[in-house]
Amino acid sequence: MVPAVRVDFYNADELKSEVSWIPNKHYSGIYGLMKLVLTKTLPANLERVIVLDTDITFATDIAELWAVFHKFKGQQVLGLVENQSDWYLGNLWKNHRPWPALGRGYNTGVILLLLDKLRKMKWEQMWRLTAERELMGMLSTSLADQDIFNAVIKQNPFLVYQLPCFWNVQLSDHTRSEQCYRDVSDLKVIHWNSPKKLRVKNKHVEFFRNLYLTFLEYDGNLLRRELFGCPSETDVNSENLQKQLSELDEDDLCYEFRRERFTVHRTHLYFLHYEFEPSADNTDVTLVAQLSMDRLQMLEAICKHWEGPISLALYLSDAEAQQFLRYAQGSEVLMSRQNVGYHIVYKEGQFYPVNLLRNVAMKHISTPYMFLSDIDFLPMYGLYEYLRKSVIQLDLANTKKAMIVPAFETLRYRLSFPKSKAELLSMLDMGTLFTFRYHVWTKGHAPTNFAKWRTATTPYQVEWEADFEPYVVVRRDCPEYDRRFVGFGWNKVAHIMELDAQEYEFTVLPNAYMIHMPHAPSFDITKFRSNKQYRICLKTLKEEFQQDMSRRYGFAALKYLTAENNS
Repeated sequence: MVPAVRVDFYNADELKSEVSWIPNKHYSGIYGLMKLVLTKTLPANLERVIVLDTDITFATDIAELWAVFHKFKGQQVLGLVENQSDWYLGNLWKNHRPWPALGRGYNTGVILLLLDKLRKMKWEQMWRLTAERELMGMLSTSLADQDIFNAVIKQNPFLVYQLPCFWNVQLSDHTRSEQCYRDVSDLKVIHWNSPKKLRVKNKHVEFFRNLYLTFLEYDGNLLRRELFGCPSETDVNSENLQKQLSELDEDDLCYEFRRERFTVHRTHLYFLHYEFEPSADNTDVTLVAQLSMDRLQMLEAICKHWEGPISLALYLSDAEAQQFLRYAQGSEVLMSRQNVGYHIVYKEGQFYPVNLLRNVAMKHISTPYMFLSDIDFLPMYGLYEYLRKSVIQLDLANTKKAMIVPAFETLRYRLSFPKSKAELLSMLDMGTLFTFRYHVWTKGHAPTNFAKWRTATTPYQVEWEADFEPYVVVRRDCPEYDRRFVGFGWNKVAHIMELDAQEYEFTVLPNAYMIHMPHAPSFDITKFRSNKQYRICLKTLKEEFQQDMSRRYGFAALKYLTAENNS
C-alpha cells in the first residue's frame, strides 16, 4: 500500500535460454547474466530504468540518481561507476587473465539504462557477437554479465556515461573503495559485492554494516501512506477498504476489534529459501501453524518430529524479523530443511491476528492436503507418513472429510516423548499426560471421544458439538478462518463450525496423536482473563458470527444457536 509504487514480476524461466549458452563461473549462476536481456524483457514503452543488484543499500533519495539521466550526451546509453578492484587490470595473481575492459572496467551493480536508445542500436546483437567472440578465447565468464558489458564497452567507449564513485561504493576484499570515501563526504549507494557480503574484510565494514542493520530494523510501517504526501491512484480494493472502515462506529466499545478485520498487514512471503516437490501420488500433507517471537524455540523440535513440508506464518516486527533471520541461520536443524515456508506478517494494531496468520500459512502450501496445527504441539514421530496413508484409506480426494488428530498435553517441560500409542496410554494412566485442556476446557475436545480412541484400531466418525475445536487434516480447498476473531478465543471453534456447516465428516484417526508442550501464557489470554471489555466484545463477535452463519447456511445453521444456548 505504498502510494505510486507498482511492482511487476517477470518469469526468469522464460528467459533462461537467452543466456544459458554462456558458461559462467560466477556464484550467481545463470541469473547473473539476466541483465543482458533487459531490453527484451521489459515493456517496449519503458524508455529508461535504473538497474540494481540486490546487495545494494541506498543512503540517499533514488530520485537524485534518476536526475543523472539528463547528463547523458550523444550516444551515451549506460551510466556506470568504475570498478573499484584491480580485477580487470589483470594483476591480482600470476597468470590472471580477465576479460577485456577499459582500464579498471565498470561495475554493473548499479546501471542507468536508456532502453529505447539501446534497442535502436541493436543491443542484443551487439552483446551476443561480443560474447561469442570473447568466449572462443576466454571459455567462460568469471563475473557474469559484468564481463560482457565491459567487453562491449572496450569496443564502444562512447556508450558510457561514467557515474561518480559514490553511486556504487563497492565493499569487497580487494577494492579501492576507500579512495572513493576519502575523496567524497556523501556516499549515496553502498554495494556489498563480495560473496561474503557482511563478513567482508574491509577496515570500514563495521560502519557500513551498522548503517545497513539500522535500516533493516526500522519499523517499516513508518514508510506507509501516513508518511507520504504524494497522491496514489486508489484502486478498487483500497476504495472498498476505506468504505468499510468509514461504516464502522468509532464510539462502539468493540471498534478496535472490528477495525482489526480490515487491517492490511505488510507481508513477506517465503522469507527464507523454500523448495519442495510434492510427490506424484498426490498424498502430500503440509503442517500449517502460526507463531510470534516467544514461540520460536518450538521450531527445531517440530522439524525433528515432522519431516514433511511446513507452512508457517510469523507475526514479527521488522527488528524481530532480523533476529529470526539470525536465529534460523545459526540453527543446523532449520538450515538443513528447505521444505519449510516462512511467511512474515509484520506487526500492526494491538491484537494478535491469529486467523489472518493461519490464512496466510494455508494459502501458501504446495500440497493437496494440510494438517492445521498449532506451534506449541509436537506431532508424534511418523505422523507425516501415517497421514499420507490415511488420506488414501479415507479417500480424502473425493470426500469431504476432516481427519482428527487427537490432542494431549503434558505439564512437564522435560518429557520423554512416547514412541507409540501403547506408551502414550501408559503415560495417560500414570498421569504424565492428559487429554488436551482436560482441566480447563473439556468441551473443546470431548467429542473426539478419548475413551473410544483408547481401544480403536480403525477410524471412527464423531459428531460436531458446541465449542469443538480439534486439530484436523483437510483438503487445501477448505474454508478460510474467520478474521474477526483475533487474540484469544473462538478462533478455531468458528472454523470447525464452518466445516460442519459445509457438511465435512469428522473422522478420528486411531493411531495418530499430538502433544501440547507447556509454556508461559500468551499476552492475549492474559488480556482475555483480566479485561472484562475484551470478554464482552468476544461474546458480541460470536453472536454476529452465528447470525452470519444463519444467513449463509439457512435452516441448517439453527443447531449452532441451539447448541450455544444449551452450553
